[in-house]
Amino acid sequence: MNIAEKALTLISLEGKVALVTGAASGIGRGIAGRLAEMGATVVLLDIDEKKGAEAAAEIIRKGGRAGFVKCDVRSDADCRRTADGAGLEFGRIDILCNNAGVAIRKNCLDLEEEEWDRAVDIMLKGVYLLSRRVIPHMIKAGGGSIINTGSGWSLKGGPDAVSYCAAKGGILNMTRAMAIDHGRHNIRVNCVCPGDVDTPMLRGECLQLGENMDAFMKDAATRPIARVGTPEDVANAVLFLAGNLSTWVTGTHLVVDGGGIA
Repeated sequence: MNIAEKALTLISLEGKVALVTGAASGIGRGIAGRLAEMGATVVLLDIDEKKGAEAAAEIIRKGGRAGFVKCDVRSDADCRRTADGAGLEFGRIDILCNNAGVAIRKNCLDLEEEEWDRAVDIMLKGVYLLSRRVIPHMIKAGGGSIINTGSGWSLKGGPDAVSYCAAKGGILNMTRAMAIDHGRHNIRVNCVCPGDVDTPMLRGECLQLGENMDAFMKDAATRPIARVGTPEDVANAVLFLAGNLSTWVTGTHLVVDGGGIA
């Protein structure tokens, strides 16, 4: 094997099966596309059937292997059906990217109880529900990699985002606990913590806050690497954590934010 072939082996996901939640748009769509480019068969999960199917079709048009499954990560029945369906169809699940999220920009006084429940159920409970259904399939396959999407606000607080900060902080420590529990199964569990990434969700936050879009995006780019992130920036970090370059990396987090919290 020459140097080029060995390098390709280190980053290749050929033969792997990956599940990505929140994959209809934004960071999730970027992750799904990157994993497919590196050879994985990717199952895109989302509640948005139209955009999810479009994202899967785009991967297929580019020569990748992908399919879409409607899955509400707040539903254990959906998570069980999705995991068992993928396990039955492909015979294995190697990679799980728990990425589904929602940003409700309100403080503790303004946030309604149902908004708290929605945020925590999608982001924190969703990681629990889908992971518990996927992990048995990873054990059967001899191991796997779980990558949870946290945030820079997993590590520090942020304004008018109490439910988001609570859920993302919980995801980070849940990642550590899962890594401890499942290392004996050869399952690695890590967390990627993005800063502001140019996605529909980020722009939706601007609208919630009633701010000027140009000023909001300019402020979001105020960091050592003076730009807002892209879904591909985060996807490249996920690729590292998913594959052979990180086989002794577990229970940790990788901040991808252009130096925003440096």
